[in-house]
Amino acid sequence: MITAVLLAGLLSACGTHRTRVVDTPETRGRKGWEKPYIVNGKRYDPLMSHEGFVQEGMASWYGDDFHGKPTSNGEVYDMHAMTAAHKTLPLGVFVRARNRNNGREVIVRINDRGPFVKERIIDFSFAAARQLGIADEGTAPVRIEALGYRSDTTGGTVAYRPPASYDVGSYAVQVAAFTVPDNARRLAAQLEVRYGASSIQEALVKGSRFYRVRVGRYDSLEKAEQARREFERGSYPGSFVVATN
Repeated sequence: MITAVLLAGLLSACGTHRTRVVDTPETRGRKGWEKPYIVNGKRYDPLMSHEGFVQEGMASWYGDDFHGKPTSNGEVYDMHAMTAAHKTLPLGVFVRARNRNNGREVIVRINDRGPFVKERIIDFSFAAARQLGIADEGTAPVRIEALGYRSDTTGGTVAYRPPASYDVGSYAVQVAAFTVPDNARRLAAQLEVRYGASSIQEALVKGSRFYRVRVGRYDSLEKAEQARREFERGSYPGSFVVATN
């Protein structure tokens, strides 16, 4: 388990986990905890959307050793609160978790990164682990489902929603990168005819100049992600979404 605060693009890890943020031109506009990061030599890419996320695997929990220390979003970890750590889900998202051994369920808020041990998928607070019935055993197989960001309605009921930032913005899909500018221009011209918009972004990476081809002009992350999936199913399996403003 890692408890950390991301400040000025640096992930400061407690314990034995050595962690650093990967800062790229595509991610410089993101908050620190939204950027890719490396722990013990392995890279993790935080998801920009929680929608449709379901996962099954082993869960664990963390308590006294981290109680009162900062979490990845800057909050102080409270082992008695209903929270959890996940490697890639957006921080602040609420998750429904079910213990597959006993059927117990809890809803927790993701406010930390981890766990980074033995292929576990989520680390619960002590309070959540106790409700799930895994505090004594330490681990259990679980199913987790991302719900969204909590919104208390006027009627006193609880609803979950995506953040407003998912609905507005300016996005494109990066489909390729070349070291030869003519190759980038040729592909960009072809894609512009087909999709209506394309651009080439130059970037210097470790002394080498790359020409990145981006396609489309999307006003929401959801639309951009849908386009990315289409590109990946086609000829561009390494495609990813970038913010263009």
